[in-house]
Amino acid sequence: MHSYPCIMTEPLQPREVRDVEELRALAHPMRQRILRRVREAGPATATTLARDLGENSGIMSYHLRLLAEHDFVREVAGRGQGRERWWEVSPEPVWIPREGLSVEAQAEVSGLRQPFWTDDLEGFERFRAARRDMGEWGRGTWVSGRTTLTLTREEAVRFIADQQDLIGRYQRETGDAPADTRTVVFRFLVYPEPSPGDDAARENPYLPPYSGGMPR
Repeated sequence: MHSYPCIMTEPLQPREVRDVEELRALAHPMRQRILRRVREAGPATATTLARDLGENSGIMSYHLRLLAEHDFVREVAGRGQGRERWWEVSPEPVWIPREGLSVEAQAEVSGLRQPFWTDDLEGFERFRAARRDMGEWGRGTWVSGRTTLTLTREEAVRFIADQQDLIGRYQRETGDAPADTRTVVFRFLVYPEPSPGDDAARENPYLPPYSGGMPR
């Protein structure tokens, strides 16, 4: 999920993704790299993506068409000449429900979990290495820590909803961002500690990853 430092009056509504074909389009490693590149660096063409990701433009065009078919990316209106097409990530936040997925959908989701955490940890380490050279952006703009709360189930659900509402207030489309903004990455992990009788849950290989949206 990506957010920018501004306040909107109407937060973008999360989009639920549970269809097998949508999840398959989202889960492919190269398409994840494409989405990450466009989120972080802004609109791109198949040619610029091929250069940045070390592939040929034909392969990039194929992946972009699949992402566009499922509305994970969209063409930038009014930009490009001739056959040149510029693409941006669709603005709606995506979330994947934890329950009610088919076996096929669960299998697709299971492949999303590890790359999300690996990429974010690597990105955080890059920030730590560069932050002394980032001026004001390197101070007071990041946090790393661990907190536990003692909550009822209703309080936990409300806490997650409040968190998502707050994030939604700061979301904006990339094209509306002023020149002095940067992409700011948020990664949250919220879960209830299992009880001794919940051991079977720890063995479930198909627990979906946190996708930036509100779980249900």
